[in-house]
Amino acid sequence: MLFYTVIPAVSLVALILIANTVKILRQYERAVVFTLGRFQRVKGPGLVLLIPFFQEMVRVDLRIQVIEIPTQDVISHDNVSMKVDAVLYFNVVNPERAIIQVQSYLPATVMLAQTTLRAVLGQHDLDEMLSERKKLSADVQGILDTQTETWGIKVTNVEIRTVELTDNMVRAIAKQAEAERDRRAKVIHAEAEFQASQTLVNAAQILSTVPAAMQLRYLQTLTEIGAEQNSTVVFPMPIDIIKPFLALFDKAEKPAAASNGDARILAAKELALGV
Repeated sequence: MLFYTVIPAVSLVALILIANTVKILRQYERAVVFTLGRFQRVKGPGLVLLIPFFQEMVRVDLRIQVIEIPTQDVISHDNVSMKVDAVLYFNVVNPERAIIQVQSYLPATVMLAQTTLRAVLGQHDLDEMLSERKKLSADVQGILDTQTETWGIKVTNVEIRTVELTDNMVRAIAKQAEAERDRRAKVIHAEAEFQASQTLVNAAQILSTVPAAMQLRYLQTLTEIGAEQNSTVVFPMPIDIIKPFLALFDKAEKPAAASNGDARILAAKELALGV
C-alpha cells in the first residue's frame, strides 16, 4: 500500500523538477538566466537547462512589437488644439538591459512615446503637422531611439496616424483654402490678360511695318463677315488708300498757313509804326 502511495508522489516531484530544469525557447525568444538572483547570461533559442531552485529565467521576445499610442491632446506652437494618435514599432535588441535596466520595458516605452509625441508636436505649427508628417514622425523616432538605447530597445518606426481638429478649425481651414484658390484664379486671369495685351501689341507692331499684311487682315475680316450671312456689311477703309489724299491736304494747308502768318506779321508791324 505504501508502494502505491510513494510512486505517485515521486513521479509528481520528478515532473516538477523536470519542468523547472528543462526549458524550450522558440527562435524569436531569449532567456535571461539568474543564478541565486545574480545575472549569469542570456541563453537560447532551443533547449535550456536550469538548476532547480538555484536558477530562474525570464523570457524575452525579440520580435518587432506594434503598439498603438493612445490619442493625445496636443497644443501646437500657434495655439491650435488637436488630438493626435500614432503607432510605435520597436523590438528588444539586448535582452539583458531590457530586463535589468528597466522594470517593465513595454509600458515604459509606451509612456515615453506619449510624452515625446506631445513635446515634439508642440514645437511646430499646424501647417507643418499637416504637410510634414513624415518629418515629424522621424523626429519622434530619433528621440525615442536615443532614450531607449540604454534599455536595450530599438525603435524602428513611428507613424503619426491621425491629426483630429475641432469643427471650428476645420471650417477656418476650409475658408483659408477657398480664399487661396480665389487668389490663384485672379492671378492667373491677370497674367492671361497681360499676355493677351502683349500679344496684341506685338501683332500691331508687325502689321504696321508691313502694309500688305494689314490689307490681308481686312480681307480676312470680310471673309468672316460674309460667313455669318449678315444683312449689313461694314467695310473698313485701308489706311494705304487714303494716305495720298492726306498728303495733298497737308501740302495745301502749309502755304495757306504761311500766307496767314505773313499777314499777321505785317499787321503787327503797321500797328507798331502807328499806321
